[in-house]
Amino acid sequence: MECSLSYSLMDENGQELEKGEAQALLEKEHLNIKPNFGEVLFISYRDILEISEGDYRIHLALTSKEKLTLFDLGYRYEDFLRAFNKLRNEIILKDMLISERVRKSGVGASFVYSDENDEELQRGECELRIYETAIVVIPERGEIFRVPYGYISKIREDDYTLVVSTEFGEKITFSMMGRQFDPVKQAFSELMNELSRKTHSSLKTLLPGANPSVIRRAARFIKEGRAARRADIESISPDLWAELEKKLSAIGVKKEYDFLKSLSQQKKICIGLKRGLMGDLTGEYIWFLIPIYSADTREPGNAVAMEASTGGGGGKATYFFRIVSRKDYPHFKDLGDLPEEVDLFVKRMNHCMLEINFRREPIYLPDERLEEPRYAKYKFAVQRLSSLRTLRQLFIGRVSHVSPEQWENDVMDLLRFNVSTQDDAVRWRKGKTG
Repeated sequence: MECSLSYSLMDENGQELEKGEAQALLEKEHLNIKPNFGEVLFISYRDILEISEGDYRIHLALTSKEKLTLFDLGYRYEDFLRAFNKLRNEIILKDMLISERVRKSGVGASFVYSDENDEELQRGECELRIYETAIVVIPERGEIFRVPYGYISKIREDDYTLVVSTEFGEKITFSMMGRQFDPVKQAFSELMNELSRKTHSSLKTLLPGANPSVIRRAARFIKEGRAARRADIESISPDLWAELEKKLSAIGVKKEYDFLKSLSQQKKICIGLKRGLMGDLTGEYIWFLIPIYSADTREPGNAVAMEASTGGGGGKATYFFRIVSRKDYPHFKDLGDLPEEVDLFVKRMNHCMLEINFRREPIYLPDERLEEPRYAKYKFAVQRLSSLRTLRQLFIGRVSHVSPEQWENDVMDLLRFNVSTQDDAVRWRKGKTG
C-alpha cells in the first residue's frame, strides 16, 4: 500500500530532526517514508517498539529512541492504519516464537479483553487464530496477544458470543463472528477435548490401574505441559508420582534427577508432560523443576534446576534459575520464609515456559549473540515477550551433560557461585562467570 502523508521525526530529547511531506510505502517487513526532497526513512517493523494514535496522528516509538509521527493521511487514515497493523502483527507473530500448526485462521471478530478486576484492557476488531497450543488474537489496532490453552479455565457460549476465561481471572469475549461462529465453537471444543484426552491418555499409560477419578483430578494439575508439584500429585495418588519418576529413568535422566533431588526440598519438586513443538510428529517429552535451598543460606542453592527431554539423541543440559534476588537470599534465615517464594516461582516458571513454547535457546544466549543475524528472531522475541525477559533475568547458567562426574562437579560449582555474589546480572559459565 502506498499513500501521501506528512511526517515528523524527533530524537530522544524531543528535538525535531526532520519533517515534511512524503510518500509512505508499506512493504512486507518494512515501512518506507520517501520525502519529496531528502533521504528515504527505511524502518523495519521490528524497530517499532510501540504504536499510539490520536487526533488522526500515528506515533511510532523506535528502537533508536526516536519518535516518528505520521499525519495528514486524510480519508486513507483508517485503511493505512489497518494495513500497517496487519503487516507489523505478522512480523510479531514470528517473533513470539509461534511455529506450530494453525488449526483455524481468517476468523473476523469483535473482542473485549478484561483483566482480573474486570477492567477493560483492549477492545476492537480482530482476526482470531486457533493454534495447536494457544489462541492468538490479532487486533486491527494494537498488538497481538496469545492465550495458552493450559491457562484457559473455561469457555462459555452466550447468545452467539464466546467468553474465554483464564486461571488468572482474565476474560476475552468474542462476538460478531457471523457464519464463523459455529465452526469456531466446534474447533475450540474439538481442540480442548483433544488436549484433555491426550493428557488423560498419558496419565492412564503411567498408571493403568487408576480409577477415572484419580486420572481426572491429576490431569487438572498437569494439563497441557504444566509441571505439577509432588505434594499435589501425591495428595491424589502416591503411585502416580512414582510412575512419573520412573518415566525419567526411561528417557535417561534419572541419575541426574536423583542427584538434584538429593540436594532439594523434595516436596517442592515438580514434573510435567509436554507434547513436542511439532505436536504428534515430535511426540511427548517430560520436564522437571527442582528447587534447591536450605536454612543455611551460605550453602549452595537459591536455585531451581530445570531439564526437559524426550529420551532421543542430541545434546542435553540442565538449566538453573534464581529463586530470589541474590541480595535478598542471605536474609532468609529459616525455611518458613522460602516455600511461599518457591511456590510463586514455580507458578511463574510454568507460565513463562508455556508462553515461549518451551524453547530454551533464547533463554541462555548472551546479549552479544543476539546481535548475530541468525539469532535476530530471538532478539526481537526478547523485546516482545515479558516472559522471555523474566527467564533471561533469572537465568544463572546451564550445565551440559558430557560425563556424570563432570556434570555433578559443574552443578555444584554453579550452585556455590550463585550464593557467592550479590550481583543478579552475572551468569555462571564453566570456568568463568559473566
